[in-house]
Amino acid sequence: MKKCAIIVNGFYTNPSIEHQVASLKRELEVRGVVCAVVKGNELLAHVEGCNAVTWLDVDFAVYLDKDVHTARLLERSGIRLFNSASAIELCDDKMLTYIALTGKGVRMPKTVSSPVMYRPVSEDGTFLNRVEQEIGYPTVVKEVFGSMGYGVHLAVNRDELDALRQRFKLVPHLYQQFIGRGGEDKRVILVGGEVVACMLRKNDGDFRSNIEHGGKGYVTELTDEEKYIATAAARELGLDYCGVDILTGLDGKPYFCEANSNAFFRGIEAVTGVSVAGKYADFILCSLTE
Repeated sequence: MKKCAIIVNGFYTNPSIEHQVASLKRELEVRGVVCAVVKGNELLAHVEGCNAVTWLDVDFAVYLDKDVHTARLLERSGIRLFNSASAIELCDDKMLTYIALTGKGVRMPKTVSSPVMYRPVSEDGTFLNRVEQEIGYPTVVKEVFGSMGYGVHLAVNRDELDALRQRFKLVPHLYQQFIGRGGEDKRVILVGGEVVACMLRKNDGDFRSNIEHGGKGYVTELTDEEKYIATAAARELGLDYCGVDILTGLDGKPYFCEANSNAFFRGIEAVTGVSVAGKYADFILCSLTE
């Protein structure tokens, strides 16, 4: 009988996280796995002498946190993670995500990374002048690390762009072309690189489509190109499980927006009737026998 830890952040939870954890635990247990839910702040692993060590006695772990250091220590101590530490790191850093997908046939919005600033200094406007020239308005300003639409902002003129620059210039962030009409995208859930569910998300009150910001989900289908973008992203980022968000431009073409290594599935299960947790559990157990 296999033993598993479902690892979550020890400092934050919400109903979507609780649903995700409970569903995965139930689906793994009905498949004969002994599951424990473990918080990441319980000092799961550390460096000792020449090695990484952990007190966890499990065959594998479903890693629903984004603490890459702990994830890497657990892997070094011999525990297989779903997703891997490297895949989590690529997804959690949005700029690394875009860089990893360049040259892979995945259409993305024009994106400019903010240069590193070590301490607050005055600027001559050179950088934002280039952002205006390359991207124009409206400009999406994103913190590199963040999820659920938090840390994503919109500037419609230079005053707003200047204000966001002042707010985030010591924080890793990026500037991105605004795609489509706003408040609408397709969320695609993939398990083992295969599409298992998708929904259209619409938000009439915010340019962000996230359910957490008032968006609603609807049944939809993917075009062949949208399916390619989603599957290519999951493959190139090395993801066992993920949610990929796809935008539709005013030109009618699909654009990769971002990928989430621990995307919530409560909403998409309700819309589609697909047991995402069940499909993920099946994939994990099949992977362990290969």
